[in-house]
Amino acid sequence: MSTPYPFAAIVGMDSLRLALLLNAVSPAVGGVLVRGEKGTAKTTTVRALATLLPEVETHTDCRFGCDPAAPDASCPDAPHEDGTRFVRPARMVELPVGASEDRLVGSLDIERALSDGVKAFEPGLLAAAHRGVLYVDEVNLLGDHLVDSLLDAAATGAAHIEREGVSVRHASRFLLVGTMNPEEGELRPQLLDRFGLTVEVAASRETDERVEVVRRRLAFDEDPAAFAAKWAAEEDALRERIAAARALLPSVRLGDGALRRIAAVCAGFEVDGMRADIVTARTASALAAWAGRTDVVTEDVRQAALLALPHRRRRNPFDAPGLDEDKLDEILRQFEEEDEDDEPEDDGPQGPDDDGPGGDGGPEDDAPGDGVPPQESADPTTDSGSDPAADLPPQREQPAADSPSPQESSAPQSGDDGREAAPVTASEPFRTRKFDVPGLGEGAAGRRSRARTAHGRTTGARRPRGTLTRLHLAATLQAAAPHQRARGRAGRGLVVRRDDLREAVREGREGNLVLFVVDASGSMAARKRMSAVKGAVLSLLLDAYQRRDKIGMITFRGAGADVALPPTSSVDAGAARLEKLPTGGRTPLAEGLLRAREVLRVERLRDPSRRPLLVVVTDGRATGGAEPLARAARAAGLLAAEGTASVVVDCEAGPVRLGLAAELGQSLQAPVVTLDELRADTVTALVRTVRTTSATSAIATASTRGAA
Repeated sequence: MSTPYPFAAIVGMDSLRLALLLNAVSPAVGGVLVRGEKGTAKTTTVRALATLLPEVETHTDCRFGCDPAAPDASCPDAPHEDGTRFVRPARMVELPVGASEDRLVGSLDIERALSDGVKAFEPGLLAAAHRGVLYVDEVNLLGDHLVDSLLDAAATGAAHIEREGVSVRHASRFLLVGTMNPEEGELRPQLLDRFGLTVEVAASRETDERVEVVRRRLAFDEDPAAFAAKWAAEEDALRERIAAARALLPSVRLGDGALRRIAAVCAGFEVDGMRADIVTARTASALAAWAGRTDVVTEDVRQAALLALPHRRRRNPFDAPGLDEDKLDEILRQFEEEDEDDEPEDDGPQGPDDDGPGGDGGPEDDAPGDGVPPQESADPTTDSGSDPAADLPPQREQPAADSPSPQESSAPQSGDDGREAAPVTASEPFRTRKFDVPGLGEGAAGRRSRARTAHGRTTGARRPRGTLTRLHLAATLQAAAPHQRARGRAGRGLVVRRDDLREAVREGREGNLVLFVVDASGSMAARKRMSAVKGAVLSLLLDAYQRRDKIGMITFRGAGADVALPPTSSVDAGAARLEKLPTGGRTPLAEGLLRAREVLRVERLRDPSRRPLLVVVTDGRATGGAEPLARAARAAGLLAAEGTASVVVDCEAGPVRLGLAAELGQSLQAPVVTLDELRADTVTALVRTVRTTSATSAIATASTRGAA
């Protein structure tokens, strides 16, 4: 077994270490979500935590880690003998992104279940993680089917396995820790809310701290055992402190004053639901126990809010996580002034520059050893009491739809004269109509187009491909029934062989690659017009996020087209690129379409199962070069000939319309919608999809050829 990196030897990242230690003190806090750029030792820190967790007692003959002090009557291995107990270290189980559902929840031997009538169950990772840590690296890339199973186990504390008449249930309570790089996409809100705490990590910009990180890592790589022995005393001290805090936790008093502060903070930041209040209360109690106190003080509430609320105050995927510390301090200060029965004014919240838990920040920090684990260096460069997301820029205010932004008022009004206009602010996003790709795909699970998936309604049966996971019982019985006499069936049981087994074919929804081709030329730079266009694209980006799509963005202006955003799962990255998009210059429509064709060609090689949807946002004008409209039509024809599903968003405005976007739609064999018709709640909008429009175009083409 390899030697893990010592937790006490981690340099900096005080907020992450504190969040993990609080969960070790009180597993009821609900786990940690670690957000940060690549190469910041997220995984190393999480793995180091497992060595600090207290050992667990279980039965030698139990594959599910049952607690002898709290027997689980529903355990598949029950009943257990009292004399078969032993103590083992707490496990840290890693869930790979590409794991199957059976690997996570467990699998059944369907053949034995049907032929022998026994429940031959092989436990999965949820059973192994019971009473330990379940670690998911790149949790934002986890498939929806695995996320659903995780949500169910995290909410109920048990795993349920159902396979056509065979049911297994076992306890599964674990500390959920996930790491992610926000550039690769965000988490769905349901899973995001299941993490008790969240922290942002980034590489230090301090030279001395970076030097110490490299020095310790090189020493560990050279001799892991010797390096671990050097930090053994600090590791033992942390284990003892965790055990002491766990023992003290039941004695911590969470008074009405602290509860009212927690409620005021959660209400002030308008977080959804009541889980935020509960998690903040549990975190504040754990902070008090970690500091060796039996009373929850104001600073505990403040630090708990900084850890428990940033990921719960987001209203849409484009909001940066974080918490306004000035607002937090103001809420606590106002609350104390209004409540005369609370603790003295001197015991109020500390300012943003104070140390918080683990420092010498104020009169409430009267217990020694408060805060995060000790460091070898006496010159820490990170503030353990600071909010890791506090330095993010504040969210911009959205202007009213009928009032131009300052950037718009100073930008060129229109024309392809080569002038570049400053980026304008997008209008408020809205719910858009749904467009899908025709046919039946087999791509990654999502919520846009029809596809054969592991989940969904059953549409048929087939012979299993590999391990049988989705038994079609009726088809299996139908395949086995004609052979019962030849197989010498004598009793009531059905003689089933492997060749009889059939798996269900199910139809659900897949995620697609939505590639935006956005016209950023001078003809789009008119006052209010580009703001509305950006608002429409932002709305489509939000729709792509909700439907689990990958997105990409190509912009064309001036002399050519640029890939503003290569295909990615990070929708908020697309929103950021859109916000900075300048406008001006000529309209090289053909170049934009040809660049889109090249991007789609490369993506088909990388991910053949993910089908694309091309969204062209333009007024249809084309300028520059010889016969620009004809070249654009030919480029569109190439995309249509390759079967690329497309949508044209017509941005033309004004009393006089040239109808060029409609002609582009005909060349692409794509539906054409105006900005007004793009809204899902537009009463006059026709319900048109890519499929119906493509079918209409095909019929029209066939009729034309027949007439000819």
